[in-house]
Amino acid sequence: MKIIKWTVAILVVAIGLIFAIAYSLPNEYKVSRSILIRSTPDKLFPLIATPKEWKNWSVWNQRDPAMELTFSGPETGTNAAWDWKSKTQGNGGMKITHASPYRLIDYDLHFEGMGKPSTGSFLFEAEATGTRITWSMEGSSEGNLMMKLFAPFMDKMVGPDFEAGLANLKKYAEK
Repeated sequence: MKIIKWTVAILVVAIGLIFAIAYSLPNEYKVSRSILIRSTPDKLFPLIATPKEWKNWSVWNQRDPAMELTFSGPETGTNAAWDWKSKTQGNGGMKITHASPYRLIDYDLHFEGMGKPSTGSFLFEAEATGTRITWSMEGSSEGNLMMKLFAPFMDKMVGPDFEAGLANLKKYAEK
């Protein structure tokens, strides 16, 4: 009986510590990566502003070729959207909320069970040898304990995917 009491006490303390740690962590997270691509903004913009083009360079689509995609809204630009269902990459959706041709694309991103959507952007900056694209995403874990535990690690978890996606975009655009 004494072992059961100690086990329960240890579990209660461990759960209490997890909650205390979670509530002390920051709510906000941000991920940002950039790459220089030897191409012009007018050639690169449609590859990102058109959801159907993502399958050609997105690391997530490549990880799950069986991913079910559903497109809605216009084919490209503001309000173009897509939802996906994937056994390995999760279920979610993305909607372009603003597209300023050859300069900026803003989007909202949501995953099932992950609370508030994240917001993100692609910034296009013309340089002498090509176009620098910066892919950014930020969000808040407020109100979602699981996301709060992941928020401090979002850059390390999502950053490599952004890097791989941008590298794929570079290969795709420069061929």
